[in-house]
Amino acid sequence: MCGLSGEIRFDGSLADTTAVARMVECLVPRGPDGQGAWSNGRVAFGHRRLSVIDLSPAGSQPMVDNELGLTAVFNGCIYDYKELRAELEGHGYRFFSTSDTEVILKGYHHWGTAVVEHLHGMFAFVITERDTGRVVLARDRLGIKPLYLAETPGRLRFASSLPALVQAGDVDTSIDPVALHHYLSWHAVVPAPRTILNGVRKLPPATVRVIEADGTSREHRYWEARYERLPEHANWSPRDWEDAIEEALRVAVRRRLVADIPVGVLLSGGLDSSLIVGLLAQEGQTGLATYSIGFEAVGGREGDEFVYSDVIAERFSTDHHRIRVASDELAAALGHAIGAMAEPMVSHDVVAFDLLSERVSQSIRVVQSGQGADEVFAGYHWYPPLQGVDRERAVETYAKAFFDRDAADMARLVADRYALDGDPSLEFVRRHMSAPHADTAVDAALRLDSEVMLVDDPVKRVDNMSMAWGLEARVPFLDHDLVELAARCPPELKLADGGKGVLKAIGRRIIPPEVIDRPKGYFPVPAITHLEGKVLDLVRDALTDDAARERGLFRPEYVDRLLADPNGGLTPLRGNKLWQLGLLELWLQAHGI
Repeated sequence: MCGLSGEIRFDGSLADTTAVARMVECLVPRGPDGQGAWSNGRVAFGHRRLSVIDLSPAGSQPMVDNELGLTAVFNGCIYDYKELRAELEGHGYRFFSTSDTEVILKGYHHWGTAVVEHLHGMFAFVITERDTGRVVLARDRLGIKPLYLAETPGRLRFASSLPALVQAGDVDTSIDPVALHHYLSWHAVVPAPRTILNGVRKLPPATVRVIEADGTSREHRYWEARYERLPEHANWSPRDWEDAIEEALRVAVRRRLVADIPVGVLLSGGLDSSLIVGLLAQEGQTGLATYSIGFEAVGGREGDEFVYSDVIAERFSTDHHRIRVASDELAAALGHAIGAMAEPMVSHDVVAFDLLSERVSQSIRVVQSGQGADEVFAGYHWYPPLQGVDRERAVETYAKAFFDRDAADMARLVADRYALDGDPSLEFVRRHMSAPHADTAVDAALRLDSEVMLVDDPVKRVDNMSMAWGLEARVPFLDHDLVELAARCPPELKLADGGKGVLKAIGRRIIPPEVIDRPKGYFPVPAITHLEGKVLDLVRDALTDDAARERGLFRPEYVDRLLADPNGGLTPLRGNKLWQLGLLELWLQAHGI
């Protein structure tokens, strides 16, 4: 797990190594264990390293293989790297390290861009060929690892975070009106390739981009899960599906134990993280380090779920760590969390993950986390109303439950210079949900959330906040074999038992029932859903700052109404509308945009 960056020139100039160095400096938290740089004429790479596999200098990056004429930078972890290494050795390849980075290099030489189809893991990598000048960029199937791009005539820069590209300079930092619409209406989700800035894009998940020496390029998507029933599953009973999914989840959890250092678990006390702990215990893990976080109650809302995480910790005899955060600590931590966001993220869970990652990183460097289960196994409240609904009506049903604002509210909020005709966010959902290879409206919504919302909200949240403290977070529910199997599973089995029915049935065999038969919980951060005190002061200052007035994103009268009643405007997901506006301005100002 690391931070990568680089520049490629197509205009005959040398790559700007100074700009790459500025990006590397911005990525220091993602890789506290080492730094590397490499350049060869028109191409330059920079890297920060978090040592998890092959802790020796042989695993350092950028990794150069002079024999093959290849150089790579890589962020992530390949869980089947040992098996792939053995296969490649059988083809005559010789290795100089024990790292998964070198396996990608050799694999690329052997399979070309099809190497991505052999990788089980989370990854973003860039490889350049010495002899052809070709550069290849790739991102993992579920978009767990980020890759941001800034293109201008004659040049492409890339980095693991958007702020790193801004730090390099010469980036169009004007606001993308379509991305702004997505942010304000779709719970801060801005689907790839867009970002909030016109001058920065992101490589979509499951995508390989090949760039030739003259700057011409091509992209292809190499993977997608199909939400269709297969004939070979026609006679499967609910128990057959439970058994198959349980085995796939066991394999996913087992894969993510690969490391040369210990692996712990972020234990929220919910079904998903509790299942991971239970499965690891059954794998023979003893003294497993587990971590839970809780906050002070604010506005009558509870701020912790320790009662549930304690049940799991006691049942499986884990080395459990309760982390309590006072309201004053939360306000003080907001600045760091916002600075660590690669893109503005409105979910209050972001700050919880930032504080949790800070404390966890003091004692361990790799953890497993339960993100993704709700999107893969239908855990959210907007899925049941879609059952039996036709596609056109399904789009409106989905938007009513999930979107923060409708077109009328957007018209009242967004200033004229950023206003758009139509509703691009609703149109995006409509196109996605009407695409082939999803049998029902529920299937289409699960696909949309897994491919888009999950990538640009929960998964990005975990990556950004954990890597801000040099902590590697692994997400077994996003193992692509498990996701493919879950996509084939009949929706009614996932919707059963109030949602995540298949997982709950598996859980009843492994973990205590009181953790399963409980109200659905989230990371509770009351001080952000209920704005008051120092947090409210930060939001007010940001929205009334000269920079906000000059930018002019929002109509002043709309902002004034929210400031007059800070907790009166809530979204369908019970998010705070004022926080959403304030967070965007806080993020833009934090990064000097």
